[in-house]
Amino acid sequence: MTSLSTPVQVAPTGHPAYSQSFPCEPSTAEIGRKLVRDALGVWHLDNLADVAALIMSELIANAVRHTPCHSIRLIVGRPSATRVRVGVVDRAPSRLPILGQADEDDESGRGLLLIDGIADRWGYDLHGPERRPRSKEVWAELFIGGDA
Repeated sequence: MTSLSTPVQVAPTGHPAYSQSFPCEPSTAEIGRKLVRDALGVWHLDNLADVAALIMSELIANAVRHTPCHSIRLIVGRPSATRVRVGVVDRAPSRLPILGQADEDDESGRGLLLIDGIADRWGYDLHGPERRPRSKEVWAELFIGGDA
């Protein structure tokens, strides 16, 4: 099993963030939850840890299920003083996330619906040249203190 090789540290300048690449496999979800909890603990935002860890698990599950990638990059950051962002970067930019509908009897297909319901906002960013992006990041944000 893969584990975090370095402890989570707050960036000394700019907006703090932590990211690391891991295999694109279901067992990475446990590592992702730990990464989120550790980073939020460093920032004294433990009150957001359960929701952010659940979001990270769902983002990882979507990457595992819907991309052919061998590795993914997990990111936990604070793009501003009032927001926490968790994200997963994969190298399948043509496979964009779609907020679908799941029937009552469906055993899967609710990940983005769950994220949509518990995150303050979510989306994706393409990375690389506009005509030929090389990767995408699917992310979700939580506002600190619940303020929008």
